[in-house]
This record gives sequence, structure tokens and C-alpha cells, in this order.
Amino acid sequence: MPSGYSSYERELKAIMAGEREFLNRYRKLAASPERLAALDKLEERPFLVIRAAGSHGFDLLALRDSIALPIEVKCSGEPVIHFTASRGRNMEQYAQLTKETLRSGLILLYAYRLMGVRDGDPWRLFSASNGDTKGIARFIANRTPNLDSTEKGNQVLRWKDGMPLMDFLSMVLEFS
Repeated sequence: MPSGYSSYERELKAIMAGEREFLNRYRKLAASPERLAALDKLEERPFLVIRAAGSHGFDLLALRDSIALPIEVKCSGEPVIHFTASRGRNMEQYAQLTKETLRSGLILLYAYRLMGVRDGDPWRLFSASNGDTKGIARFIANRTPNLDSTEKGNQVLRWKDGMPLMDFLSMVLEFS
């Protein structure tokens, strides 16, 4: 597996883009026929994934049919990421990205990769649902766990509460 933060972005990009090498690694984690079928479908007709890494926007944009998914990638060796831990940069970014996706009617997704996971799916997906989505975006927002927040209203990602990437892909690929 890749090492370094940007390599995790590339890993997720490669999976969603249907790259055989990465899908074959992921197939080893697929415990059900439904998950294997979703990976086969993804390999046949993958997402077009644009890596837009930078400090001023989301990391990936995944496009397929009428689905547009802006994705912010986070990784950590810890099971919880507090957005206030980075001098507030993650909080500022969250506010900016949710504002931008709200204006365009899209759903912002957070993909959290827990480093060091050896058994099972290391990726979890979360919605930064703005509540004003329609169509496919609303369907995805309603079925993907939302980011959690603290009593003070600060966002937090709890890896254990997210949707495994395999389940997310199975759900999203129902549309096409």
C-alpha cells in the first residue's frame, strides 16, 4: 500500500477510477457477492476521477453518469479526527466547502482512511449534508452518515461511525 498522505488520495482515486491493480487488492476485502459485483461493475464503467488536491478546495471530484461527488480526503492513525486540531484550518475548509457545495446543490463527502488497518475496509465515507440537495445527491446524503460535531459545534470524524467504502460504492452504483 502507498505511504504518505497524498498517496492515500491516489489510492482512493485509483479505486474509484476502476484501476485493476487497486480493485484486485480491494476484492480481497469483499466479503459478499454484492460487494464483488459492485467492484466488477466499477471496473467495467468506472468514475472519472479528477485529483484536485490543494489547500483551497476538495481533493477529488468523482463523476459518473449524473453523479458528481466532491470528496475531501482525510487520513490518520487515530480513530477520531477533530477539525479544531489543525489550528482551525479544517474548520475553515469545512465552512468553505459546504458553502460551495450548497450553492451548487451537491453533496460534500469526506473519505477517512484509517492508517494501519490490516483486516477489513480501511476507508469510511461521511456526508457533509447541507439538507438542500435533490435527486441523487439527496439519496446519497440520506444514506451516508453525517459528520459528527462536538457540544461546541465543531466537526469531528469518528472512523467507526462512517460507511465502509465498499458499501458506499455498492449503494452509489445502483444508479447506473
